[in-house]
Amino acid sequence: MKDDRIYIFDTTLRDGEQVPGCQLNTVEKIQVAKGLEELGVDVIEAGFPISSPGDFNSVVEISKAVTWPTVCALTRAVEKDIDVAVESLRYAKHKRIHTGIGTSDTHIKYKFNSNREEIIERAVKAVKYARRFVDDVEFYAEDAGRTENEYLARVIEAVIKAGATVVNIPDTTGYCLPEEYGAKIRYLVEHVDGIDKARISTHCHNDLGMATANTMAGILNGARQVEVTVNGVGERAGNTSLEEVAMILKCHKDIALDTNINTTRIYPMSRMVSSLMNMPVQANKAIVGRNAFAHSSGIHQDGVIKNMTTYEIIDPKDIGLDGNSIVLTARSGHAAIKTRLEALGVELTDEKLDSLYNDFLKLADKKKEINDDDLLVLAGADRTANHHIKLDYLQVTAGLGVRPVASVILDIAGEKFEAASAGNGPVDAAINALKTIVKRQMVLKEFTIQNITRGSNDVGKVHMQVEHEGKLYYGFGANTDIVTASVEAYIDCINKF
Repeated sequence: MKDDRIYIFDTTLRDGEQVPGCQLNTVEKIQVAKGLEELGVDVIEAGFPISSPGDFNSVVEISKAVTWPTVCALTRAVEKDIDVAVESLRYAKHKRIHTGIGTSDTHIKYKFNSNREEIIERAVKAVKYARRFVDDVEFYAEDAGRTENEYLARVIEAVIKAGATVVNIPDTTGYCLPEEYGAKIRYLVEHVDGIDKARISTHCHNDLGMATANTMAGILNGARQVEVTVNGVGERAGNTSLEEVAMILKCHKDIALDTNINTTRIYPMSRMVSSLMNMPVQANKAIVGRNAFAHSSGIHQDGVIKNMTTYEIIDPKDIGLDGNSIVLTARSGHAAIKTRLEALGVELTDEKLDSLYNDFLKLADKKKEINDDDLLVLAGADRTANHHIKLDYLQVTAGLGVRPVASVILDIAGEKFEAASAGNGPVDAAINALKTIVKRQMVLKEFTIQNITRGSNDVGKVHMQVEHEGKLYYGFGANTDIVTASVEAYIDCINKF
């Protein structure tokens, strides 16, 4: 299929949302979908409808919420999956079914206990069945990165003849080298009869840190759709970053391929996804990390002051960073906070803004300045408002030569419960006290503390993973007091079971 531009297929709400602890509810998914529409993505993969009632409902509601992007639903090469996907897409203005099957010998032998010929039959059958309901069918050859090229070409040729309009060549395990992946795309272009009738898509994972490089190699060899996620979120080490591909194509005019992306919406979209998924963006992340446009070296600072292009190939304003940032302090008013939140992609009702403002003032009294991440933490804090269990009071005694002791009062459905306990440290003592009230068998499996910026007055963000009755639950807390943040994260886990 001859195209003079790159189509952006965003899978933040499907592949990206498969990250443990980063699941979004339907309201949050709609917020992200609308943001993606403003960003200019061509296709939104809204979910895997047969996997759960929540995923099904999210595809339905996203189909209603967006207008011009194609809404895509994922299926296996199974008729029941396709039936459910068709039903979930009933309100979509532009709809696509994304069906497929594993094609590598590893998948064929160990996943399907099958053979190559049967896999082709199943692939063709699924595409033909999907085409009975929609005109736009994308086929994915799972683990194509480790699939022998000659066989992969046979599969792709067969599904195009069956009616596939897009053929997705995933490097599912992130194994390929860029030269190898590019050669695979080129092989399909040169050896598949009818390849001009379908668009070739990339879907690269970042297990070896090569997702974006492989995606670009695919583009340079004939792929015209890229499957990406905001901030590169996704299973294991993540997916190709939307922002990286968009800005590479914007910077490298010699490639002469454009996207429909409004790049000034990249930074607000990045922050929205980071906040809703409770997944901080690493400081040195390309394009959207907080250090992406920071210069500490004297030589670099001197060069940038003289001419920005000496050390910056991207104008920060091109991705939506405000050159004249507003410094927020305890003297800032509602308008300044509302303006900054809107720039970060967050819109609040007047009632929620009033509630946030009170929390803002409390935090501003503890910190000299409030940064964007602080604001996003505050904006997301209302998600705990409907918790069954809430932290009402916490006091901890700790220090050199003193055994840590904590006193905790919990509000459980309006009734107060109090307990005290000792521990190996202040966090351990507080959680032990909490456990004496909530008498459940719980095992702390993961405990991560991250600061937002730097300094002793910073807000600490705590992510926890707790095992209860064989299942894992994820919690989040944020506070200038790290013990309080830890207890809130633990309570967040408990509320989820």
